[in-house]
Amino acid sequence: MDQASTLRKIVNSKAAQMKKRAALAGRGRDQNEAPRVMAVTSGKGGVGKTNIVGNLAIAFARMGQRVLILDADLGLANIDIIFGIHPTYNIGHVLSGEKNLAQIMVPGPEGIRIVPAGSGFVNLTQLTEGEKLSLLSEFEALEDAFDIVLIDTGAGISSNVLYFNLAADECIIIATSEPTSITDAYAMMKVMSTQYNAKCFKLLVNMVNDPNEAKAVFHNLSQAAERFLDSVLIDYIGYIPRDDRVAGAVRNRKTVMELYPQAVASKKIAQLAGEIARMPRRLDTDGNIKFFLNRFLNYRMGA
Repeated sequence: MDQASTLRKIVNSKAAQMKKRAALAGRGRDQNEAPRVMAVTSGKGGVGKTNIVGNLAIAFARMGQRVLILDADLGLANIDIIFGIHPTYNIGHVLSGEKNLAQIMVPGPEGIRIVPAGSGFVNLTQLTEGEKLSLLSEFEALEDAFDIVLIDTGAGISSNVLYFNLAADECIIIATSEPTSITDAYAMMKVMSTQYNAKCFKLLVNMVNDPNEAKAVFHNLSQAAERFLDSVLIDYIGYIPRDDRVAGAVRNRKTVMELYPQAVASKKIAQLAGEIARMPRRLDTDGNIKFFLNRFLNYRMGA
C-alpha cells in the first residue's frame, strides 16, 4: 500500500503539471516554469545522436536557456567524451541511494549541467520499474532549475530507451540516409505507437550532403507511417549536413559548436535550436510521462 500511495502521488503531481503547462501555454510561458523535456533517440547507433545532443545543448545555452543533459545511454555513456569531462559519480550512484541527482551533476561548457551515465555497468542497462520511478522523483526536485532538458538515449528499442522516450514531452528521432537507419527509425516509431500509443515524432536527418537527400529520408518514413501506422505524425524539423569538422571536434573531446563555430554544421545546429525553441510545445498526454505512469499503475496495482 505504501508503494502504491507513493506512485499515485507521483502521477497526481504529473497531472497537475500538465494542467499548469496548459495554463502557461495559454498566457505565454514563463522561462522559469516547466522545463521543455526532449528525448533525442535513434533506431540504430552510429547516426551522430550524442553529437547532436551536445551541440544542441551549446546552442540552447547561447540563447540564454538553462540546459540540463541527461545521459540516458545507461551502461554505455558517451556524453562525457563529447565534453571531455571525467565524472566521479554517475546515475548508478543515484539508483543505489548513495547520491541524489544534484550531487552527481557535473558542469559543462556555457553553463550546461550534465547528469552522467555509467560506462560498462551491465546492471544499468535494464532498469526496474521501481528504479525508473525513483528517477522521476529525483527529477521533480530539479524542475525549476532548468528551461530545457535534453535526454540522450541509447540506440534501439530496449526497455530503457523506450522508457526515456515516453517520459519526455517530445521525441526527436535521428536518422541518416542509410537504409538500415531508416528501417530502424521506422521500427522505433512502430513500437512506440502500437505498444504505447505515442503518435507524434520529430525527425532530424543527420550527415547528409544536401536538403534533397534529407527530404528523401523523411518521405520514405512518412509514406511507411501513413501506410502501416495509425494516426502517426512525423514532423520533419530539418537536417545537419555532413561535415568532417564534427569528427575533428570529437577527437579533441569538444563539440563542433565550441571548436569550429563557423563550420557549416555549427551554423545549421544553431539555426535548428532557434527553430525548435519557436515550435509550440505538445501539451497532450500521448507519449508523455503521465500516460506512462498511469499505465504502470493500472497494470501493477489495479488502480
